[in-house]
Order: sequence, then structure tokens, then C-alpha cells
Amino acid sequence: MWKRNRFFKLSIMAKKQKYYVVWRGSEPGVYESWSDCEKQIKGVAGARFKSFESRTLAEQAFRLGPDAGMALVERATQGEPLLSVDEHGMTAVRKDFNGPKPEMNALAVDAACSGNPGVMEYQGVYVASRTQVFHFKAPKGTNNIGEFLAIVHGLAYLKKNRVDMIIYSDSVNAINWVRAKQCRTKLPLTPDTAKLYEIIHRAEAWLHNNSYTTEIRKWDTDHWGEIPADFGRK
Repeated sequence: MWKRNRFFKLSIMAKKQKYYVVWRGSEPGVYESWSDCEKQIKGVAGARFKSFESRTLAEQAFRLGPDAGMALVERATQGEPLLSVDEHGMTAVRKDFNGPKPEMNALAVDAACSGNPGVMEYQGVYVASRTQVFHFKAPKGTNNIGEFLAIVHGLAYLKKNRVDMIIYSDSVNAINWVRAKQCRTKLPLTPDTAKLYEIIHRAEAWLHNNSYTTEIRKWDTDHWGEIPADFGRK
């Protein structure tokens, strides 16, 4: 009897519920069985999916997108506390936080750098839908340069398309550089960075030659979680 009960308990443990997130597939979403998940990714080139131990974690990862979602898995496996998520995928450090929330109708920008200097990229993301609006990548740069260029790119994009919304950045340095109309980087000008410097000079020239009414705000990472344009590589 003891052996049979022990086998029964082990069988229950082996059938622990898993939840499957499909970020890129026929119908992205959260699924409760592998067979349902497999239907969404079968035959889809570049499909992105991952299994999770809880629905809460799966839904949070789905809202964050594949890169940030995978980073969330890494934090969870290392025992870091996970933050609660609202219907927009925003996070709050304290459950009782009643402060101002971010504007949904806004453009968020952020940069990432593999090494500093290293391969640099930045992107602009519409906050409400987490849709990528623009993206740029350079073979060599710094994170601060990327943050600066991302804001200027956002300003130019909104003005060109006559869109009235604020821009969020989580970089105080980049915001100050944009207001000063100067990229105050110390990255040496070399053959490897010459093309990037051309882009920097064009961005500075745009700031000097254009006026704009767009408001640039600091993203409140402490209370809202990572900025929607985050690449999830921290």
C-alpha cells in the first residue's frame, strides 16, 4: 500500500500544470497545454515561445514581449521577487502605490549596448500597445549615445508625422544632452565610429534647426517597472 501511494503522489507531481507563452506564432497568447501551443508555432518561421510554472508569470512575460519576458524568467529562477502587473503590463514596486501612472498614449525610447563601447541599438515603442515604432543599430557606440539618439529620433518622427504625444526616456543624461542640443560623449572618433559620429552630428543639427512642442519626461522605473522600450538584457 505504501509503495502504491508513493507512486500515486509521484504521478501527481509529474503532471504539474505548465503554461505556454507564444509571442510569435499563428495566434500569440498564453496556452494551458503543449498541444495548443504547438498548433500556434508549427510551421511559423522564427516562432518565439516558452513554458512557465504559473499563469501569473506567463501572463506577465507575454505582456513584456519575448526579450523582456525571457529576462523575467532569468530573474525568477534566481529567486528575485516578481512585481505585480496591471492590465497595461506596467509594474509597481509597492502594492499600495497610488502615485501618478504613465501616459498610455506616449512614445517610450531606450537603448542597449553589448559592451561599452560595443554594438549599440535603440528603439522607440508605443506605450499602450508595446508596438515598435522605429529601431536603429550601430556596430560600435555607447549606451548614452543610443539614449540620446533615440530621443532625437523620436522628436523628429513625431514632428514629421504631426503626432502630439510625450516621449519617455529613463536616461537623465540623455534628456539633459537633448536639452543642451549636444551629445556630450567621450567616445573617440575613429574609423569604427566615423559613421556613428555623422549620425550624431545630424541629430545635433536637427535640434539646432528645429523647434518642437513635444514634452520629454523621465520614466519612473522605481514605480512603473522597466520602460516599455527596454531590451530586457540587464
